[in-house]
Amino acid sequence: MRNIGLIIALVVLGVIGYATSGTRFASLDNLTVIVSTASIIGVLSIGMTFVITAGGIDLSVGSVLGLASVWATTLATQTMADQYGWIVMVGCALAVGVVAGLINGVLIAYGKVVAFIATLAMLVAARGLAELIAQRRTQLVTVDSFESTFKGDLLGVPKIVWIFALVAVAGWFLLNRTTFGRRTVAVGGNPEAARLAGIPVKRHTMLLYALAGLAAGIAAVMMLARTGAGSSTNGQLYELDAIAAVVVGGTLLAGGRGTIVGTVLGVLIFATLTNLFIQNNLDSSVQAVAKGAIIIAAVLLQQRFVSRTPG
Repeated sequence: MRNIGLIIALVVLGVIGYATSGTRFASLDNLTVIVSTASIIGVLSIGMTFVITAGGIDLSVGSVLGLASVWATTLATQTMADQYGWIVMVGCALAVGVVAGLINGVLIAYGKVVAFIATLAMLVAARGLAELIAQRRTQLVTVDSFESTFKGDLLGVPKIVWIFALVAVAGWFLLNRTTFGRRTVAVGGNPEAARLAGIPVKRHTMLLYALAGLAAGIAAVMMLARTGAGSSTNGQLYELDAIAAVVVGGTLLAGGRGTIVGTVLGVLIFATLTNLFIQNNLDSSVQAVAKGAIIIAAVLLQQRFVSRTPG
């Protein structure tokens, strides 16, 4: 029922878009733009869904995306990629994401640092390191094999949208059909009960943040494919959009319940809303107010749901 409500909201936005902008909004090209815009935030949001389902938060994913995009486009990395192929750039981006996530996870699980503080520190540190490496300059992608593999369309659909779809399917399977997913829900619902049930809560928490870092690394690859450049400004404030999409999608901020389908719908709702404002030349400030109102409404609905849940 929650997902039906999100679908109805998405349809209503589509109807408003068509009523205000006509075929310009409903054209195939514009719909492709909406989904492409949603893809990068969508991958970050899927990783965020796991963290929030377990009762955590990760404020650093946008900065980690920027750091991964910069590190993957340094002269040394691209020189190696020219010799050994695009896998070097992709491997570098994923490695940066996973290492940053592991650092977050170790600090939170074993260092007992509050998740908000640990990931806030990573947000600042990762952005600063990206600026140092890039020297505040944009680094263009020059590896032909990377561009031919990740840029452009596949069967008429942008390749980054295919990546988003694969990550979404993998995330849904991991959360709903595996022991890892069940443990994630259990840890978010009651960490102490999960520990007494034999779940290694600390190790699982560490792995969850590594997973969020991996999602940031994948999103960095998608960003490079879309923009053709690594920059320390890539992913700025994306963590806020990811958290908003997860909350609107129906994942409880308190933990214990998560939904990948809801997250995907939440991402599409915000991407459609952004496109609708652009199509109608509306002030971005008004768009920010509308986003804030949607987030507040979603949180209030969550609180009402939790208060009605027995036990």
